[in-house]
Amino acid sequence: MTSGDHRPEPPFAAPPNEMLAAFLDFHRATLLWKIEGLSDEEVRRPLTRSGVCLLAIVKHSAMVERWWFQIGFAGLDVSMVWSKEDPNSDWRIEPHETTEQIVDLYKTECARSREIIARAAWDDLAKQPGRRPGITFGWILSHMVEEVARHNGHADILREMIDGATGE
Repeated sequence: MTSGDHRPEPPFAAPPNEMLAAFLDFHRATLLWKIEGLSDEEVRRPLTRSGVCLLAIVKHSAMVERWWFQIGFAGLDVSMVWSKEDPNSDWRIEPHETTEQIVDLYKTECARSREIIARAAWDDLAKQPGRRPGITFGWILSHMVEEVARHNGHADILREMIDGATGE
């Protein structure tokens, strides 16, 4: 991580939607910080038996943003990269996909999520809850903080394995 830490600091006091949205933005920025300064080869290098690489974490996170906010909560009809036939395709970087494309995808999905977050109330029900009838926006927002934070832990380890860089 070559540059200074420019992640947005969450407020110490705020209403729940604002507080969790701020923590989500902090963790989103952390994920992008973890790939900063690495070469294309380094972000694509699989470092686990399952083949996970840093860029795949970013791609997966983009699809999770799309799934929970656009499809699950807002009920929008948008496509996903995964299918029943290939349920883990969001964890794979295809040869034609560039680092820039994946990062732009993530930033775009996060921006769309922010638009949905800005219009949502804590107790609003998801329009397409899947197997979780009664799921609320508050649950989705809380889950997304947990989701991205957990993947940041994975990214911490992978980044350290690549070049020894550590940091929150």
